[in-house]
Amino acid sequence: MAGRIRHQIDTKALEDYISKHVPEIQIPLDVKQFGFGQSNPTYQLTAADGQRYVLRKKPPGKLLSKAAHKVEREYRIIAALSRHPTGVPVPRALCLCEDPSVIGTPFYLMSFVGGRIIEDPCMPSASSPAERSALWRAAVRTLARLHAVDADAVGLGTFGQKGGFYARQLRTWRGICDAQAGTRDAETGAAVGALPHFEGLLGFFGDAAGRPRDRAALIHGDYKIDNLVFHATEARVVGILDWEMSTVGHPLSDLANLLQPFYSAEMLTWKAGENGAAAAAEAVAAHPGFLPGATPGLPDADTVLRWYAEEAGTWDPRPEMGWAVAFSTFRLSAICQGIAARVAARQASSESARRYAAANVPLAELAWVLVQREQGKKKKKKQRQVKDGGEEESKGLPREEGEGDKEGSTTAVAKL
Repeated sequence: MAGRIRHQIDTKALEDYISKHVPEIQIPLDVKQFGFGQSNPTYQLTAADGQRYVLRKKPPGKLLSKAAHKVEREYRIIAALSRHPTGVPVPRALCLCEDPSVIGTPFYLMSFVGGRIIEDPCMPSASSPAERSALWRAAVRTLARLHAVDADAVGLGTFGQKGGFYARQLRTWRGICDAQAGTRDAETGAAVGALPHFEGLLGFFGDAAGRPRDRAALIHGDYKIDNLVFHATEARVVGILDWEMSTVGHPLSDLANLLQPFYSAEMLTWKAGENGAAAAAEAVAAHPGFLPGATPGLPDADTVLRWYAEEAGTWDPRPEMGWAVAFSTFRLSAICQGIAARVAARQASSESARRYAAANVPLAELAWVLVQREQGKKKKKKQRQVKDGGEEESKGLPREEGEGDKEGSTTAVAKL
């Protein structure tokens, strides 16, 4: 819901700009600010004729990260998807203003998309288990459509590199985590410290032979239920919001982000005190509704992946999903470690920030649990291959090249 303006803007200057560059928006404007969009302040503009629009801008002041708050990138991908018949539901892009003198920071304007924003991914507001299932399937269908878009065909060929996504991610997060771990508390001088199993995690993710096959697609970067707008009465997605982290990357990353509640719920089954279970459950809202069988109509992770494979048609993510979810969990632990660093430096002090800061350790523990599972699967696979090979040799048959041998070869980029 839009309400009180927390980050003030010069409404008169905005109206002057709009009258010159976006004449379809009739002034004067009634301006309110949405509660979401904390990274990039987001406003509802109600025009003189009652039509609603949305403004998203960079936050005021000195930005701590050059990589964040990229409203220009948001506008670029929304504009491209809305101007081509992609089947991906996005707001209609209206105008990008990169001149900070107008309202203090760059901003863009887009159409308002009415419908339902469902904050709880268990969807307690669903009218029935059948609707809950249909809404989740709509979210999966929409994600598959996004990943199927030809970036070159919609003018986004230079939106990101078309290969090596996870290798780049790993390099980035190693540097970030090292810096965060060395941050010291402003009062006690104690360091935030490294994530548990940090080197082991990096060693696993750094093994190129074990990574998922390289793929390139347009990805949202933060695809989850509360970043979608569902039709008011039908089980379909009418808008995808918050494109700040979009790029060309591996489609598994979006899938892993969507599935995170299914995997983080596991922490609720840990024994008291095990891996910081209580802190993790409270901080990252490990949802009891995602425990097996807890919520009627809620699909399980395997069903979500089957739906995606059916929609995508060209590939099946299931064999590589364990690796991707482990990496996504590691990334989330690193994000929480960053919050812990800001708390230590007294750049964040809210109770919410402290809860998320406390989650960095148990989330890293969960990532390690998931990694060990993947290592166990790999070990069993090798044992089966050795056993099968031995049986073939005992029969005097030549051994065929196994799937594991092929995976060690040079990886080609598969464009979706």
